[in-house]
Amino acid sequence: MFGSIPGYEGTVSGEGAAPQPKWSVSQISEAEARAALCDYVSSKCCYSNEPARESVITDMESFHTYRYRLETFTESRSTAWAEEPFTGQRVDAFTQPAPAPWDVHVKAPPMFQDSKTTVEVPHTSSVKPCPPCVGMGRHPCKDCSSTGRKMCWSCSGSGFPQGSQCLQCNGSGRISCTQCGGSGSKDCKKCGGKGQLLICIKLTVKWTNNLEDYVQEQSSGLQVEKLKKVSGKQLFRDAQFLVYPVMGFPDPAMAQAAERLIRDHQSRLSKTGRILQQRQTIELVPITKVSYKWKEGFYTYFVYGTENAVKAEDYPATCCCCTVI
Repeated sequence: MFGSIPGYEGTVSGEGAAPQPKWSVSQISEAEARAALCDYVSSKCCYSNEPARESVITDMESFHTYRYRLETFTESRSTAWAEEPFTGQRVDAFTQPAPAPWDVHVKAPPMFQDSKTTVEVPHTSSVKPCPPCVGMGRHPCKDCSSTGRKMCWSCSGSGFPQGSQCLQCNGSGRISCTQCGGSGSKDCKKCGGKGQLLICIKLTVKWTNNLEDYVQEQSSGLQVEKLKKVSGKQLFRDAQFLVYPVMGFPDPAMAQAAERLIRDHQSRLSKTGRILQQRQTIELVPITKVSYKWKEGFYTYFVYGTENAVKAEDYPATCCCCTVI
């Protein structure tokens, strides 16, 4: 028999029911609906604000939808040989075994933020002669055939055009090669004139926040794609290494979507990288369908999301050059 604890006399044995969250959002007022339309109209260069200010709201119908969002933060690694001019960098190949790609320590960014970095794999760097210039650091200049001089462009090599001495070449018919500065050779582009290359293995680490949404269909008439771009009231949030499907949610379709997405992410993304953490949220996105009268016509618009975004396809006062979106 259970004992009596002061302040808990009414407690029954066994597990108590968990407190249930509120699965609803407050309806916006008529003033808020009108203000949202006014803000929307003011953002359009060719919309008149007269209907937004002076129309008569005839009806406001509330809807809502749930949005499930799954984020899977992954890390992938790839390696490739790289080379650069050798200018005295540290060389450490063969001093000890090189670590495997996943054993190289790389500082990760904050969770769920895309990022990318490239680092040198320890104990893989060595020096070799530059192949294009055979370690010489220079190439023969093709413009002057390695002579350092070429035909004067002013006199076409004659030295004395029209009987007078050419001022460009002083009558020699040849001038210094501008491509090599008269040396007959040029620095090798591959090694920067150093003659040697540092070669090493570079590790590229990429962090990706793989995000996927499921938005419940609703009967308001507003396109689902619009609802993916706004915020809602957060009802549920869970973040851990691997999340579990949502249990006990009042809408079975949301629970089924969560299970499907979690199974897909964990199976598919683990094949191409390492899953670092997952996060799942459920939001309740409010939608209000507003009907209004302007002059002799009847129109509607939607106010949706906690930002009070507006969709007004049949707004009655736009110029012909405007495209309603």
